[in-house]
Amino acid sequence: MGVLDGKTSLVTGASRGIGRAIAMALAEAGSDVALNYFTSREPAEAAADKIRAMGRRAEIYKANVSNPDENDEMVAKLLDDFGPVQVVVNNAGITRDKSFVKMDRSMWQEVLDVNLTGPAMIIHRLIKPMIETGGGRIVNITSIVGQMGNFGQANYAAAKGGLISLTKTLAREFARKNVTVNAVAPGFIETDMMADVPESVLDQVRNVTPIGRLGKPEEVAAAVVFLASPAASFITGEVLGVNGGMYM
Repeated sequence: MGVLDGKTSLVTGASRGIGRAIAMALAEAGSDVALNYFTSREPAEAAADKIRAMGRRAEIYKANVSNPDENDEMVAKLLDDFGPVQVVVNNAGITRDKSFVKMDRSMWQEVLDVNLTGPAMIIHRLIKPMIETGGGRIVNITSIVGQMGNFGQANYAAAKGGLISLTKTLAREFARKNVTVNAVAPGFIETDMMADVPESVLDQVRNVTPIGRLGKPEEVAAAVVFLASPAASFITGEVLGVNGGMYM
């Protein structure tokens, strides 16, 4: 028996990296999984096939979470396919890095739309049926950058910091409705996004990380499963750092 048997989870940005690891871990814990993707259909299909091989239900949904029409269409199809969702994991995110002086408005807006407004609107659409059917769990994937800032990432830091504030506010609003709202803040994790980072830079990251290495997607996924599980029923409004001690 898995801790999430009988539950349905939505994971955005689930085709690769951290999102894929989260989707797999939720399925291993017993949940059926709806996987959102935007550009990477084949990896999303492969992830869904792997979940089905576990005996869980899995469906994929293409949507740019920053686009209201696509978001609404995805949620409508999801609710039609699965019914109310008990676990929402907002993982989809992008970066458009540039020093603030050189950053143009479109770079600022695109990152806030995907990383902050998109998750907020997904929650807005899914929260009522979640409450009406007894409650659930919301886990927002923020970032260590949203906690401490980072040179060249003013847009990303603002969006992820805003997601933390949204998490805490919604935790207060939904606490009496049997819905917990928490965030997971990864540090530097071994994903495709890190593949283009020069090794000298990664060495610097390791040097300032007390544990002395990069994290693994599965370590972030384990934190999400815990927050989605009955064991975390008295935890809400928290930000769980998975960063090797880089930020405390």
